[in-house]
Amino acid sequence: MPQLGMAQDAGKIVSWLKAPGDKVAKGDALFEVETDKATMEVEAQASGYLTHVTAAAGEDVPVGQTIARISESAEEDKAPAPPVAAEPPADDALPEGREITMPQLGMAQDSGVIVGWLVEPGAQVGADDLLFEVETDKATMEVPAGVAGYLAATLAQKGDDVPVGQAVAIISAEKPERPVTRAPAKGAPTPAPEPETAPLSAAEAPPKKPTSPPVAAPASGRILASPKLRRVALEKGLDLEQLVKAGHPQPYHMRDLGALEALGAKAPDAAPGAAAQGFRLEATTAQDGFAPFAVSVAETLDDPDALLAGLAGASLGAPCIVAVERFGAQRAFAVPEGRRLSAVNESDDAPDLLLRDLRASALSGVSLGAEEVPVLSIFNKGDGLALTLEAAPQHMAPAQAIALLSEFAGRMGDPLRHLL
Repeated sequence: MPQLGMAQDAGKIVSWLKAPGDKVAKGDALFEVETDKATMEVEAQASGYLTHVTAAAGEDVPVGQTIARISESAEEDKAPAPPVAAEPPADDALPEGREITMPQLGMAQDSGVIVGWLVEPGAQVGADDLLFEVETDKATMEVPAGVAGYLAATLAQKGDDVPVGQAVAIISAEKPERPVTRAPAKGAPTPAPEPETAPLSAAEAPPKKPTSPPVAAPASGRILASPKLRRVALEKGLDLEQLVKAGHPQPYHMRDLGALEALGAKAPDAAPGAAAQGFRLEATTAQDGFAPFAVSVAETLDDPDALLAGLAGASLGAPCIVAVERFGAQRAFAVPEGRRLSAVNESDDAPDLLLRDLRASALSGVSLGAEEVPVLSIFNKGDGLALTLEAAPQHMAPAQAIALLSEFAGRMGDPLRHLL
């Protein structure tokens, strides 16, 4: 059972969209779940056969509890499900209050690393106050308390890798006399051996590699890797290109760091200050072809942000994640391979490219320097558009940056070329 909201502790199975024994592909909708906030479909995180379904429609299931498995064959449903680790015994030393668990910030996330606590133990917090910072292989973000009270206990400390759904803090209604500070290992059950099938619950042991075929490297030559792995590889002087040469399937995540370190290949040294300064490219279009294009397809494709993300993603080299930012608000979209703009869907994953739409502002240009990902900015310029691309050398080679901006400028000037 995934955690779809910060304060969610359970979800109700509305209906199963696949029957036990059915063959499923990664990304297929498996079941509908209802929380106190919304009802949504949960996708399969691996390809195989749906087996060991233990929760029926209408049941309330705690976050992190295994409700089904994806197996390599339908026959495995006849074998007994692996035992679920028992809950640790109650600890009388812990204060009473609301448990705050490690949130699930992405459907494929199984744990998060505590970067740091933003509130001192014993301090009063509001429901919207930021409680701690967590890092996954996709992004780093701050997590709100979700409930008002006092931080009575911290059950994980800076640097601890905590499974999704495990308690990391307790917020009590009354101010504690002695706030508890504890590491997650105390009282936690010993992890069970990894089963032969991939668990759907992100709180279980990490699943085996899915049986779906590996993602081929995009024709653009861009390496598909999580922002966290890119940053760590840069800090360690490791070259992701070595994973490509060794035949490791993309996209790459932090679990591939060991393989990269084993290859022991160093990335070429960048010029002093190059990573911080980055580079900036500019382009213009004689006409704004996007605005009339968005109007012409509004009956079937009525989300201009998704259209922008689709054109930018195709220019970068799909599949990728593109975030569109306007008036300070940001939405991320998954852009698949191919040219079907209708296949672009919203995503919670960290972006590979940030697209700032500044056409409604009075700005005519920007020079902000390189950020965590390459940044494309769009401005009005007469009857056409002005475009800028800012990126750092570790994001892409200059030739790739030139190709990206050239392709995107062509699509914005004449979006129909994207469909040809």
